[in-house]
Amino acid sequence: MKNNLKIKKTLSIGLAFILLFLSSYDLAFAEKADKQPPTPPTNLRIAAASETSVTLEWDAATDNVGVNAYSIYKDGTYFASTLDCTYTVENLTPDMKYEFYVKAKDVRRNLSRPSNILTVTLSKDYVPAPSTEAAKKIVGYYAAWSAYSGFTPDKLDAKRLTHINYAFANIGSDFKIVLGYPDKDPANFKMLQDLKKINPDLKILISVGGWTWSGKFSDAAATEASRAAFAAGCVEFIAMYGLDGVDIDWEYPVGGGLAGNSRRPEDKQNFTLLLKKIREKMDEQGLKDNKHYLLTIAGGASSYYIGNTEPGIFHEYLDYAILMTYDIHGTWDSYTDFNAPLYNNLDASPQYKWSVDSSVNAWINAGFPKEKLVAGVPFYGYLFETSSAGNNGLYQTFSSGKSLSYAAIEANYLNKDGFVRYFHEQSMVPWLYNGKTFISYDDAQSMGLKADYINTKGLGGAAVWELSQDPGKVLLNSLYDNINK
Repeated sequence: MKNNLKIKKTLSIGLAFILLFLSSYDLAFAEKADKQPPTPPTNLRIAAASETSVTLEWDAATDNVGVNAYSIYKDGTYFASTLDCTYTVENLTPDMKYEFYVKAKDVRRNLSRPSNILTVTLSKDYVPAPSTEAAKKIVGYYAAWSAYSGFTPDKLDAKRLTHINYAFANIGSDFKIVLGYPDKDPANFKMLQDLKKINPDLKILISVGGWTWSGKFSDAAATEASRAAFAAGCVEFIAMYGLDGVDIDWEYPVGGGLAGNSRRPEDKQNFTLLLKKIREKMDEQGLKDNKHYLLTIAGGASSYYIGNTEPGIFHEYLDYAILMTYDIHGTWDSYTDFNAPLYNNLDASPQYKWSVDSSVNAWINAGFPKEKLVAGVPFYGYLFETSSAGNNGLYQTFSSGKSLSYAAIEANYLNKDGFVRYFHEQSMVPWLYNGKTFISYDDAQSMGLKADYINTKGLGGAAVWELSQDPGKVLLNSLYDNINK
């Protein structure tokens, strides 16, 4: 009997300690949750305007549990609050420039990061322009090395681009980003800034890494200290050269890329943490400068990339992600195939099937918002010297191959030397073949179809790799005309 009482007493004391521990854990968890801000509202836009007033609208914070108000800021200063996703600002002065942004506020009085900044100048005949966040983006990568062959930034069509990503900056031994081409970069940056005289809304970003310079990303993302150093370096770099943001092109977290790249399994979580730290540093600077700095990535098109990263989490820190929906097939394969098929086809094929549509759906299914997805489009193709002549060159073995710019394809192969153009009605891309040479590429027709797909799918826009490969603007004009129709 005494032993039973002793056991019961011991159990009671143990249970009390467990309950005390759980209570302390719950309090610690609640305290941590209290400090977690809500996600920011998005797509701040103008619903209506007059000479002296403007009605703002925005999309609700996606993580809106506990959000009970939205704070409106005018010219960097808190102005008003509302329970709805709309607010009318009155008594404004005509012909004066105003800047607005909105923050979500939860029941714990935590404020989110700001929405996009909306610039407004009212006049008697004011007609609201579409929000730059809501409008489709056309992002063009400008390769720094293009300047060596004479294709300098002043030759770019600023009116048909919303963003230009300058490729690439490198990563230094101190994890800060450095000029990739110091003999060309400063002059190129100056010419890019001059393009804003033609298109004042044009945004210019520095793209970091790429295939060649992704070797230090894993180390830069590995610790809180290295992430802070990299993020601070990003802010310093864009401030020094007057840029609008940073595009992270890590090829690739966890695995892939060049053999000498640093890599570790923890890259999956560290990539998210790195983006979070960059976002924090850029927002801190943005509040000082009364400006929203852009943070974007170039993400892999494959399911392998999605499995090695956290798209369902890191989207919160990005303005958008560019999907590298090209190089789906190429000279590394065993058979000729399409560089950037829009859809999978039903052909019997000796190799894997993947497409732009497959990639987009995989990212959406992984939790990435479709309106933040920007589909990559190639201004280049691949040439293969086939070993056999069946099937008009498609899905055949080959002895050699190389990449070709659209300009080279148009000048040297299109309608020349017996080349016949074929078009795949399911994959919606063309190819050329003359009995021995197979060329996979995109032309004005397929580029227009990709623009239609972006609109129909509700994606954020298109991103071009890369602008020097279409100096005649055949593909760019088709992309622009179809994405804006």
